[in-house]
Amino acid sequence: MKIAIVRLSAMGDIIQSMIILQFIKNQFPDAKIDWFVENQFGDLLEKNQDIDKIYTINLKEIKKTKSIVKFVKLFWFLRRVEPYDIVIDLQGLIKSALISRFIPATKRYGFDKSSTREKLASFFYTKGFTVAYDENVIIRYTKLINRIFNLNIDTKAILNKKCFYSFDQQKINKYKTGSVLLILGASFDSKIYPVESYAKIANSLNLEFKAIWHTKEEKKLAKKLIRLAPNVIFSKKLSINELKNEIYNSKLVIGGDTGPTHMAWAMNKPSITIFGSTPSERNSFETKINLSVSSKKSVNPFKIDKTDYSIRQIQPEKVIDLIKLIILK
Repeated sequence: MKIAIVRLSAMGDIIQSMIILQFIKNQFPDAKIDWFVENQFGDLLEKNQDIDKIYTINLKEIKKTKSIVKFVKLFWFLRRVEPYDIVIDLQGLIKSALISRFIPATKRYGFDKSSTREKLASFFYTKGFTVAYDENVIIRYTKLINRIFNLNIDTKAILNKKCFYSFDQQKINKYKTGSVLLILGASFDSKIYPVESYAKIANSLNLEFKAIWHTKEEKKLAKKLIRLAPNVIFSKKLSINELKNEIYNSKLVIGGDTGPTHMAWAMNKPSITIFGSTPSERNSFETKINLSVSSKKSVNPFKIDKTDYSIRQIQPEKVIDLIKLIILK
């Protein structure tokens, strides 16, 4: 069986959606699974032992330049890939549905029009399945796969998931640090926990902390954090694969609703996810070592308010209590 997965973006969503791969491979060990993704996120999929081939495409550039020529080239590139038995669109947007439609396949599956923000997307599939949009995202992905392949992935199976990535253990051990990673960025500002609060956490505990950043603005936050909490280590700018290694070697990952904290969950590493403007009940799947803390403000998953900075109201003491619960018990 040949299966194509379409999930183009974004970082955290791609990581969380990889949950389906191991269950498909468990049921169909000889299946060939390829993944279609935006260029900038291709490295996220590397080292996943259940993916056979990664196809990167540059829809973002096409949208930016509005180039008909580039769009036609993308169309013909997709039409020339080897045909699949099944294409699964895990994103449920018009752009991902179009990509799914361009890929040669016998059948195309995704969410139905009642289960996605862009209802038109469902018209490009052979069949769409009903899975409530405000359902927990991990449950949402596994329910879709259950219905496509008649599987029975349940909560117990998810809790017993294997790490999404494989690592060169010799190389990993060489750089082992055991730091508590503080994630200073996110896709938009209202998902970022304040540096001042991180400083209070770092100054309150006898642990090794490391400031993780990627953009220039995040680098400024990291430098500010180190001024406020001199015991925090300043990380270099990390590639995605370096970030994977750093998280794999970490003691704990703390951050907002963003890719690196979800990556910790995917690796079965301890994490604390701090929620403000996005819904914790939808965007996190808690375990004994993967916990979350939320602001008191109600969040509508159908309409995220990016001006909601209630994450700033979450007291550092709440995060400290979770740290003690996970790694200082």
